[in-house]
Amino acid sequence: MGIIEKIREIEAEMARTQKNKATEYHLGQLKAKIAKLRTQLLEPPKGSSGGGEGFEVTKFGHGRVALIGFPSVGKSTLLTMLTGTHSEAASYEFTTLTCIPGIIHYNDTKIQLLDLPGIIEGASEGKGRGRQVIAVAKSSDIVLMVLDASKSEGHRQILTKELEAVGLRLNKRPPQIYFKKKKTGGISFNSTHPLTHVDEKLCYQILHEYKIHNAELLFREDATVDDLIDVIEGNRKYMKCIYVYNKIDVIGIDDVDKLARQPNSVVISCNLKLNFDRLLAKMWEEMGLVRVYTKPQGQQPDFGDPVVLSADRGGCTVEDFCNHIHRSLVKDVKYVLAWGTSARHYPQHCGLSHVLQDEDVVQIVKKKEKEEEGRGRFKSHSTAPARISDRVKKAPLKT
Repeated sequence: MGIIEKIREIEAEMARTQKNKATEYHLGQLKAKIAKLRTQLLEPPKGSSGGGEGFEVTKFGHGRVALIGFPSVGKSTLLTMLTGTHSEAASYEFTTLTCIPGIIHYNDTKIQLLDLPGIIEGASEGKGRGRQVIAVAKSSDIVLMVLDASKSEGHRQILTKELEAVGLRLNKRPPQIYFKKKKTGGISFNSTHPLTHVDEKLCYQILHEYKIHNAELLFREDATVDDLIDVIEGNRKYMKCIYVYNKIDVIGIDDVDKLARQPNSVVISCNLKLNFDRLLAKMWEEMGLVRVYTKPQGQQPDFGDPVVLSADRGGCTVEDFCNHIHRSLVKDVKYVLAWGTSARHYPQHCGLSHVLQDEDVVQIVKKKEKEEEGRGRFKSHSTAPARISDRVKKAPLKT
């Protein structure tokens, strides 16, 4: 029996099992078994020389955004509208067969937008090159899930389920669970918050399913069984996602209003070029890019080419800013002057741990080289050698 058949058999058993206090331990073990099998499904087969044919493109710009959706929902048209890069669009499905990159120039930054082939139900199992598409989406900073506003809401649940099956968690934060394997000592279980979804016995059973018998486990929040399995697996990626509803020009105004009020959702129309500015603003807000402008000593700030930082790519402190310019600059920093919303007064003397905000101006003051000799009237201008034996003897006087 293959891995996919095993997963379907366990899912059928979970569907048959009633959910109550008596069966929660059994269901927890089944969930752990499915997570293990899905991890094996993502691993390359043993003995293979490489990962196979993919369509990964080189990272470019200050951020990366991936377009994911069913075929013929308007992903290629949206890429053409936002970036000017031509991506073939037609009235039949699977027009796009590979990854097509484009660049969005927005707020003095360059954001790479990737048009990916449409994915279908079963993509996590490899249907329709689904694994390659999701692998590229994992390498991006944010996901734009493009949906057809005229179709049912079930498409959103199907796509979310396919992405969660391969370890992508959309609009979620990592669970506050501390987990560490040990060599000896058994399992140490503690919690700083009352637990309503799991208990000690269920955690032991799940850990034994993974053949873990020595570990530390600490719950800092009321987490679920799925959260615990995600922490044990350790290969989950938590990403932000914006749900983009296209083709709003074919539905009524009440339906548009209902879709627009959903969290993390933006409604657009590629046909009528509606609401693109709101989409770009939402994308900018979710990516959390921070533009920092440099100011040389005694000169005006350079507002032409900012240094772009982000919390997902290194951090937004003054130390991260210095490392972005050059790795050796941090050693030479004496102090930093900052202007902007992060400063309490203008200018503010800052250290390396100061967190910068968007459109701040920074001036770096470097340490001066220490002088070996004294200062002022104590400074010696003598060029005489240090040792007497090194002195050049004067020529004898002529008589």
